[in-house]
Amino acid sequence: MIDLSVLRNNPDVIATSQTARGNDPQILADAIAADSAWRSAQAEFESYRAEQNQFNTRVKTASKEERPALIEQVKELAAKVKAAQAAASEAEAVAKAAVYKIENVIEEGVPGGGEENFVTLRTHGEKPEFDFTPKDHLELGELLGAIDMQRGAKVSGARFYFLRGVGAQLELAIMQLALNKALAAGFIPLITPTLVKPEIMQGTGFLGEHADEVYHLPQQDLYLTGTSEVALAGYHADEILDLSDGPIRYAGWSTCYRSEAGSHGKDTRGIVRVHQFNKLEMFVYTTPDQATAEHERLVAWQEEMLKDLGLSYRVIDVAAGDLGSSAARKYDIEAWIPTQNTYRELTSTSNCTGYQARRLATRYRTESGKPAPAATLNGTLATTRWLVALLEIHQRADGSVAVPEALRPYLGGQAVLQPETAGKR
Repeated sequence: MIDLSVLRNNPDVIATSQTARGNDPQILADAIAADSAWRSAQAEFESYRAEQNQFNTRVKTASKEERPALIEQVKELAAKVKAAQAAASEAEAVAKAAVYKIENVIEEGVPGGGEENFVTLRTHGEKPEFDFTPKDHLELGELLGAIDMQRGAKVSGARFYFLRGVGAQLELAIMQLALNKALAAGFIPLITPTLVKPEIMQGTGFLGEHADEVYHLPQQDLYLTGTSEVALAGYHADEILDLSDGPIRYAGWSTCYRSEAGSHGKDTRGIVRVHQFNKLEMFVYTTPDQATAEHERLVAWQEEMLKDLGLSYRVIDVAAGDLGSSAARKYDIEAWIPTQNTYRELTSTSNCTGYQARRLATRYRTESGKPAPAATLNGTLATTRWLVALLEIHQRADGSVAVPEALRPYLGGQAVLQPETAGKR
């Protein structure tokens, strides 16, 4: 949720952000009107309540003759107080709903525009050149006995899969490497719930315009999370944190679920865009003044991982119109996928400032001791999709795949993954 003081005192800042995001300006106008109506209704309620308190005092000190008339007035006033309170509560709900529609105010310097208007900040590594026709990750995965889409579809439907043999080992190796890096950087590991309550999902901003991408279990009224960011954001809901010793960093390991609504026909081959995958997510609570520096640190840790895996990548500053509702700024790291002749996103890192913390009442104490919303940040440190880039970048003409040195200790020292013999599957 945005800062209400900014809405009331400096709405032009929000208007500029809304324009950069390409959002309807009426959303802001409706929120301003609803907030004003709520404050007026609340003021009327408090006025009636103060008057009621004064009358109660007068009744206590009134003479026997005056008391009956005053009591009648108190009853009439009590009815007005009750009605005013109900009106204020209704106005508050309307205002809250209107304000919730406003997406986070973007940071200064975020490029405007939509998905194609990102800015490339830097690239790393040479795009590989092969003296043979490279195979895509699915063909390689099938040769290695590592990916089984056919049986995934048989068991669960389209866009499900089995990671098998070295495929399962490879994912676990990447995840374990990432976890060890996170531990070295001071992150606390958590294996998180993947079902959360509506208020937690709402609080993180995932029930906005992309709510159709979230799986919902209506009978239990629980949501399957598409990232452990959701559970990690809710971990300290309604708490006041001690950030005097610096940021609190968590590394959440979880299975993730996404319906991929609206993505029909896009990246349907292999495991680029699937309904279920595993991920190690970095999540940080820090003070607002430290959030930008922490954002850069998260990106640096991600780049360290991708360099260790020998991937060619670029870091991009995502345009405002392609940001999630909670992000004030987002950096994506995209790896080069040879058979697609393009970059594909492997990681996202977002600075959500105080947007999620306000919704979830997660605060810290300022130097004056006053509670204030913390800043939250999140970023992927490893996920299933990384197998796509790793297999394609390190493939050889015979269908074998070289194992990056950093992963070999997690794969029993294997330096090369060899295709399975025919008929073994």
